[in-house]
Amino acid sequence: MQFHHHGYVSGDPRVQPAAGVGINRPADLPDEVDVLIVGSGPAGMLTAAQLSQFPGITARIVERRPGRLAIGQADGIQARSVETFQAFGFAERIIAEAYQITEMAFWKPDPADHANIVRAARAVDDEMGISEFPHLIVNQARVLDYFAEFMANSPARMTPDYGYEFRNLQVTGEGEYPVTVTLLHTSGPNEGQERTVRAKYVVGADGARSKVRESIGCTLAGDQANHAWGVMDVLAVTDFPDIRLKCAIQGEAGSILLIPREGGHLFRMYVDLGEVGADDGRAVRNTTIEQIIAKANEILHPYTLDVRNVAWHSVYEVGHRLTNRFDDVLPEERGIRSPRVFITGDACHTHSAKAGQGMNVSMQDGFNLGWKLGHVLEGRSPESLLSTYSAERQVVAKNLIDFDKEWSSLMAKKPEEFDDPSELEDFYVRTAEFPAGFMTEYAPSMLVAEPTHQELATGFPLGKRFKSAPVVRVCDTNPMHLGHHAMADGRWRIYVFADAAAAGATSGVSDFAEWIANSPDSPLAATPSGADADADAWFDVKVIYQQNHAGVDISAVPPVFKPQVGPFQLNYLEKVFGTDPAADIFDLRGIDRGGAVVVVRPDQYVANVLPLSATTELAAFFAPLLRSGLPESV
Repeated sequence: MQFHHHGYVSGDPRVQPAAGVGINRPADLPDEVDVLIVGSGPAGMLTAAQLSQFPGITARIVERRPGRLAIGQADGIQARSVETFQAFGFAERIIAEAYQITEMAFWKPDPADHANIVRAARAVDDEMGISEFPHLIVNQARVLDYFAEFMANSPARMTPDYGYEFRNLQVTGEGEYPVTVTLLHTSGPNEGQERTVRAKYVVGADGARSKVRESIGCTLAGDQANHAWGVMDVLAVTDFPDIRLKCAIQGEAGSILLIPREGGHLFRMYVDLGEVGADDGRAVRNTTIEQIIAKANEILHPYTLDVRNVAWHSVYEVGHRLTNRFDDVLPEERGIRSPRVFITGDACHTHSAKAGQGMNVSMQDGFNLGWKLGHVLEGRSPESLLSTYSAERQVVAKNLIDFDKEWSSLMAKKPEEFDDPSELEDFYVRTAEFPAGFMTEYAPSMLVAEPTHQELATGFPLGKRFKSAPVVRVCDTNPMHLGHHAMADGRWRIYVFADAAAAGATSGVSDFAEWIANSPDSPLAATPSGADADADAWFDVKVIYQQNHAGVDISAVPPVFKPQVGPFQLNYLEKVFGTDPAADIFDLRGIDRGGAVVVVRPDQYVANVLPLSATTELAAFFAPLLRSGLPESV
């Protein structure tokens, strides 16, 4: 964490100095905003948190509730989300309070007596070491609290505007604020009164019944599985031995997915309520908590469940639906105009809760969109960047729904319907990378290069998330994970993996350093100069040498890797790394010993892999992403 570069900081270093719109931020919702986010769920809050790092942008997030969410429905936090939390600075704290999943147990009918269940198998949650971060269970409300804290501590000093319900919007296409939004006060002295806000862009993060989606003419299309589940968060006394393990339980009477919750006592059960007839008329929704508990006891036999307290419960039918676009641009308008309204999360994709993907995928929607809005509004990038959001995230949502259909179908099967008794646990292990959040692979576009040079860094596949690895920081000899220092600050990352030459010698890395620091074609040339922008304000350039930390002479390292920052122009020395002898990043990630450049997007996905000599290709990659000729004040 970088602080003190503007002078001594005696308080919490996580509280960044207020800047731009964060200075004397108005408490009341303005009449005109750059971005209006509707809904303070995971997608909306992450989008807002990312935009809070852009102090020149007026972004507000409205929520119909009168205050913070007290009890959230989602609770599964996949490892990819924890990586994201690291970028927002709270991974360590949320890990400490969460339940960590390390194994999953599979229970099935006892071959000797099918009326009883027995443990049939156990599966390690991350047997292949997909991530250094754990799989967590923690209530959605706490996730939102952490994002709210990050926003409040950011330069823009963002906080949600509670008590506003979205009614409708109109894209006029006129003037500086071409989207007119009508809101309704749902609490406070103006309750029941309408309010109009004009915006440059609107983000609909308002859930499966999204009115923003309706306003732009999008509809959810898909199927209903006609299978109902009761879900309950409870405190109970039970003799079931695996009550603190994640379990898939398949009994003669149906199935249960058991999810232990944080805090040591609470747990969640998804209880199979069976097939729902076409003529049910949603009557299954009237299933009582007593009936859900009774069904759970029937499935758990010979074990018993004595529920002492119910924190929350609901009944739902599995549905898989997807919108055909994630913004307001009709197919015939693609390439003609840029989007002004976006939808995220459940507003554009719905599925079952049992794969633990809803909150996780929704947050990645917000991460994908937030930095793009920031770059366009701040003048870093052209508006065409915004069209990549729908193109990238719709494919991800479609893959998620396909996966969830298969997982939900397997969970709903009766034991005798499986061709192979181990089919469920085999599927769980075989597909582990997908639910962990690491199968997302963005296709080549203006943001992801063709894999022309992929062989130079085989462990950093283009379009996939940057998988961190150990390194040792040279200046202070601290071992660390390289990717853990990529904060959600809207910057591109350029990782320069050096050739075998020592620091200071004439080499491929020294030639690259000279070019990126001084060439007018370098992407760094687009960074505005002046008192308000450090040399690394837009691009975070790091170098990783093949030698260990003791073999790197930091005084010989090119200046571009030690930029001067802050009003005192202090040398920032924390961008220079050596290899960890116990886990060489060059070997772990298949990096060519001749060196390579790995470009990573602000949302942590690999955008390009190039040889050190391919400066012309690097300049050409960034040319469409950077607006040239920007005034120094931008």
